[in-house]
Amino acid sequence: MADGKFITFEGIEGCGKTTQIKLLNEYLQSKGFKTILTREPGGTTIGDKIRQILLDPANKKMHPLTELLLYGASRAQHVEELIRPALSEGKIVLCDRYSDSTTAYQGAARRVDKKILASLDAIATSGLVPDITIVVDVAPTVGLSRVAGRGAPDRFEQETLAFHERVRQGYLTLAKGNPKRVKIVDGSKEIEEVHGEIIKVIEKFL
Repeated sequence: MADGKFITFEGIEGCGKTTQIKLLNEYLQSKGFKTILTREPGGTTIGDKIRQILLDPANKKMHPLTELLLYGASRAQHVEELIRPALSEGKIVLCDRYSDSTTAYQGAARRVDKKILASLDAIATSGLVPDITIVVDVAPTVGLSRVAGRGAPDRFEQETLAFHERVRQGYLTLAKGNPKRVKIVDGSKEIEEVHGEIIKVIEKFL
């Protein structure tokens, strides 16, 4: 593999990660880096169709294992069709959510067995782990109040506050266990301030 880099952004609903990943993408491009900005679930035509199923509020009865398998299916397609080819061309891949979302949402929040999570993730990613992960951290009350102004909430945005608390704790636990890869940034600050913090982390990494 060429010297491509795989950077992922994570966090609860309304944390601001999508805004921040776009700002970082613009910043890296301005420095002459070749980047690809993508997201999960999605990133491919097949993945985007799976995304619609996963986020549709009508699918309230979805079983946690069904949810997990759909994420895995989207991820497998994403890795093989888009992420690996871009990395092999030496590009920086910026991905809005990846495997850590599964650990936080389906693991910590839905309480799916960790062994099932790990084995399925190994299949879906064929072992591809991000080089660095930025977790944009905010209190769930803050994140959900931001989301409330965006229009109709999706299936995850409709979850209880307790659910989002478990997601956040999942991310904080992940960061503690993987301090070299997973970096926490305070997402409650102003957008430019958060962007500045992220640039410091990424420049140190690059």
